[in-house]
Amino acid sequence: MDNIILIIGKVKFPITLDPSVWIFDDRKQDLHSYFHTKDEKNNPLEEYTKSISKHWDREIVEGAVFPPTLKSEKKFLKEKLLTGTFCIGFEPFLKNAEIQEDAEYLVIETRDSEVKIPIAEANELVLGFSKDGKPLTEDGPIHIYFGDGSNFEDPIKFVKAFRVE
Repeated sequence: MDNIILIIGKVKFPITLDPSVWIFDDRKQDLHSYFHTKDEKNNPLEEYTKSISKHWDREIVEGAVFPPTLKSEKKFLKEKLLTGTFCIGFEPFLKNAEIQEDAEYLVIETRDSEVKIPIAEANELVLGFSKDGKPLTEDGPIHIYFGDGSNFEDPIKFVKAFRVE
């Protein structure tokens, strides 16, 4: 139960977060490259078009059968999951909790203290949940980074809950 984090307070739906399952979430990103590629706005339609084009080009050149390189690509992706350092944005979780209109702050409850930030900044938070392929068991279950990366070297650790006030 130490790995479970709650979003409570002025929300329509209190939410329970389990960072151990985020490794399977398609929204996860590599933490090291997150703050460097954040400025590049991703257009989902453009990404989809590029993906389909790449697949189409591959079929034209190599045929419709799966080439031997597909196995090595899968192996590479599996290796990346086992050794990567990952994060996920906090905004979708806040959106699903449906914050009440009169809420002003998000209080991050840690083992030793509380950190209070405005709701507008809370939407930009990034939650780190894996380092070198392993969950953050010693000082986790998550590390919290500000959206601008200003606390990248010293994230908020030992998070227990999020309280909307």
